[in-house]
Amino acid sequence: MSSQRRRKQFQPTPEQTALAEHRKAKKQQIITDASQLQSVAERNHTIPPIAQRVWLPVHPPSRVQGCQIIKICTWNLLAQCLIRRDLFPTSDCLKAAQREHMLYYELLEVDADIICLQEVDRLEKLLPILEKAGYAHHYAAGPGKKHGCLIAFKKKLYNVLASRPVEYDTQEIRSDGNENARRGRSFTTRNIGSLILLESKIKENDGILVATTHLFWHPKQAAILFREVLKFRNDACCEGWPCIVGGDFNFAPDDPVYSLIVGDHLLPEQEERLTTSQVVHISVDPTGIPTIGTDEENEEGLDPDKFIINARPATCTDGLLSLTELVDVFSRLPQIKSVYDEGLGGIEAINRPRTFGHRVPISLTRRGRNEPEYTSYTHYWKTVLDYLFVLDPGDRPSKVIELLAPHKEETLKPGLPQKGVCSSDHILLAAIVCWEDPLH
Repeated sequence: MSSQRRRKQFQPTPEQTALAEHRKAKKQQIITDASQLQSVAERNHTIPPIAQRVWLPVHPPSRVQGCQIIKICTWNLLAQCLIRRDLFPTSDCLKAAQREHMLYYELLEVDADIICLQEVDRLEKLLPILEKAGYAHHYAAGPGKKHGCLIAFKKKLYNVLASRPVEYDTQEIRSDGNENARRGRSFTTRNIGSLILLESKIKENDGILVATTHLFWHPKQAAILFREVLKFRNDACCEGWPCIVGGDFNFAPDDPVYSLIVGDHLLPEQEERLTTSQVVHISVDPTGIPTIGTDEENEEGLDPDKFIINARPATCTDGLLSLTELVDVFSRLPQIKSVYDEGLGGIEAINRPRTFGHRVPISLTRRGRNEPEYTSYTHYWKTVLDYLFVLDPGDRPSKVIELLAPHKEETLKPGLPQKGVCSSDHILLAAIVCWEDPLH
């Protein structure tokens, strides 16, 4: 009897056969879509589906031998699951079918070695495109979120040595008090940072730490991110590797958090602005009585990653970092540089495109004035939110070789996303950066 059972072959039912055929056809369609979208640049070479941008030379490397040269980009894709018509009343390409070919074209046209993406969803469409273009990837999302952060890298250049997610809501910022006080939470955001160590396939014992994030506007999250970046690098004994942190930080260059990151002292008006973050949202303390904002005040265009409503003033038992503590946390970090602020600042003024400092007064002695004029431009908000930051090894300072030129404001009107311009409400940032080997 047992011998007969072994000889008996499995016979699928008609329903199972049909299901298998359906899955096979769906997989083949994904591959076909990837192939078609991969070649969109060639098919539409004469009429690009996006506004064209040029690369700006900044500091040509003095030599190539002994240099670690990386082309990297960061981009908030605008997750399809987050799109609402009322947030983008002037946009003409909010449906996936209208946007995605533009998105893939722009990603592939940059030809970056490393790609940092935020608000990534519809992975079943994106991943085949990246795979066909020669990229591997690492994806991470906050608990319960339908979109996340993705780091892609050219398979011929790197291997993943290690990865680490950072859930901001669960990170501790002090050792005393109860759990809430140790975490010092102001808001339950479910936001994360995604960190990976990429080992070079070209040069032995060389590599780079890459981090990407989509921050909630709050200084604590930025402090945690850079703290964990350094800890991750040190834990892996890779102190000689540079770090690049790209993402949507949800603060502008004149914001106190930006100043804290790049090492500028806080201005009095920035200190006053930080006091507005000393609140506890109802998502952390449901028993609290909302005193700042109401649901009715959540008007069109109000971005939940930049504004806190339904919150109460914080007390000392909530554990939020004081102004003095915040300054102390950031002061312990090594020098952090913005690639675009350094790069655009290194271009002669006569050749330099308009920057953030052209429309917002920032002292010549302070950093941030040379960030792009805009990195997010919609009907309701027009600002700078996206950055590429670098942390150099002590003996290998970075040099910006080239930058992808920011869009001019007239190109972005009346607001992104826009057919023939850009598929997201954010602008892709890209740069070529090098670190020279001190031994050469």
